[in-house]
Amino acid sequence: MSGFLLAFVWALAIFPGPAKDKPPTLYSLPLPPKPDYSTVDWLIGEWSGKSVAPSPIGEAHLSVAYDLDKRIVVFKEAVDLTAAGNVPAMHEQWMGILSPDAGGRGLVLRVFSSTGFVTRYRADLENAVIHFYPAGGEVSPSGWLFRRTLTRSSETAFTETVQAAPPDKPFFDYYTFQFTRVTPPAPAAPAVPDSKP
Repeated sequence: MSGFLLAFVWALAIFPGPAKDKPPTLYSLPLPPKPDYSTVDWLIGEWSGKSVAPSPIGEAHLSVAYDLDKRIVVFKEAVDLTAAGNVPAMHEQWMGILSPDAGGRGLVLRVFSSTGFVTRYRADLENAVIHFYPAGGEVSPSGWLFRRTLTRSSETAFTETVQAAPPDKPFFDYYTFQFTRVTPPAPAAPAVPDSKP
């Protein structure tokens, strides 16, 4: 007899089922309220980006989606920049989870990068602008700070500007992308059967 089955039989012997004359006990777990993500509704979907001068030439793809019954927002971005001047070429993929901060004091974006860094950003949400300000993290770049701003320009376009600050230095614009919404392909028309005999 396996260890699991023995443990199960032992548990049944010690803890018999409920007595027939007692009604079953029902337990309920109060759930936290759902977060209000109405200010990021416009961002949900697939986006394709191209860098804007004076940024190095590059492309990016961003996917933003609700998950877990709209309790979190999942960001996935892939960025490719060519080398320019003294800035090396860069390829990075990252995934972020936007969720309520502890104590309900706002929203936090926790980012996992293909570079190995795990960082946190405090989100400041307005109608047409989303700011992500550095808030530390488990494995953040030593001494460096990054911040990200998404500015909506229309229903189908926004810009993303990433700024960086080396240790004890001011922020500078690292790169800017102009994103356009990727329109899902139209469903294919059903094939018409050949009516000829």
